[in-house]
Amino acid sequence: MNAKRPTIDDVARLSGVARVTVSRVLNGGPNVRDEVRARVMRAVEALDYKVNPQARSLAGGASRLLAFVFASDPENEPNSYYESALELGALRACLALGYQVLVQNVPHQTPDRHKRVMDLVTSQRCEGLILSPPYSDDVRLIETALAQGCKVVTVSPGGPGRGKADAVGVDDEAGGHDIAQELLRLGHRRFGFIAGLEGHLSADRRLQGFQRALTEQGLDEADYVVSRGDFTFRSGVNLAPCLLDHPLRPTAIVCANDDMAAGVLSAAHARGLRIPQDLSITGFDDAPVAAIVWPPLTTVHQPVKVLGQRAVELIVGRLTGAQGEPDPVFLKLEHAVVARQTTAIA
Repeated sequence: MNAKRPTIDDVARLSGVARVTVSRVLNGGPNVRDEVRARVMRAVEALDYKVNPQARSLAGGASRLLAFVFASDPENEPNSYYESALELGALRACLALGYQVLVQNVPHQTPDRHKRVMDLVTSQRCEGLILSPPYSDDVRLIETALAQGCKVVTVSPGGPGRGKADAVGVDDEAGGHDIAQELLRLGHRRFGFIAGLEGHLSADRRLQGFQRALTEQGLDEADYVVSRGDFTFRSGVNLAPCLLDHPLRPTAIVCANDDMAAGVLSAAHARGLRIPQDLSITGFDDAPVAAIVWPPLTTVHQPVKVLGQRAVELIVGRLTGAQGEPDPVFLKLEHAVVARQTTAIA
């Protein structure tokens, strides 16, 4: 005989909060402390509590389906950790809240990209749309979806997307500033920087923060060289020689994500360089690869899975009316420099 399925009251008892608080958390509502929200979600996981999406759909006449759109480039492999971590966070939140998520990759360079996204939303009766970079700064797409009555949340908007819809992200500019300050503290004064794809404004803000830190120390454009990669390991491998052979001779190479930093590390090893004695290397994201490579990578941690989770909670809050703030909100999550073994005194 099957054990009795856990109820919302069981979740309330285990987490030590009122039933209405559990309901507010599961519906993405505001005015819940992070500590309480985390306690409720731990209880949900411990009890394996699941909202029945079919029952809710029949009761409310809604699809309870969200679309999560990523940009794809047929010429390059995806940033596997970033996308999979966002997706995992979204899936976990949907499971707890009684929603389902449809993940779709849409080429960002195709002329009919807006039509493809909106066809997906309408054909699948999606109630909400979550946009990852660079779609999170596509104002036309955001406004089109909102005009059609679809709730929208953007992940890590870096420019024009901010203020158009609810959003979640870290302060990428501050993250770039912090990692540069760490290198400056170690005495580095000549830098290489590998930026991300054109149009990924959140990643560009990492470069802007890096530049601000250098300016504050009296350095200028003569003290660093910038190359643009595509967030892949391969681009880090390919771009590293250009930076290492540059007349500036950087003592540190800063990368806009960990995959590219791992590529630079590989290229440096191939040259026989000692890391970090001969060259310091940093990344961004704190992906699993950062702790696996040798030496382990100094990077900036951003809670990618939590970004996906919070994106779902924001959009569900709008759908249920639990999020009563009329204007778009930006939920800023914390970042932190993680100093490992690829950085040292210059």
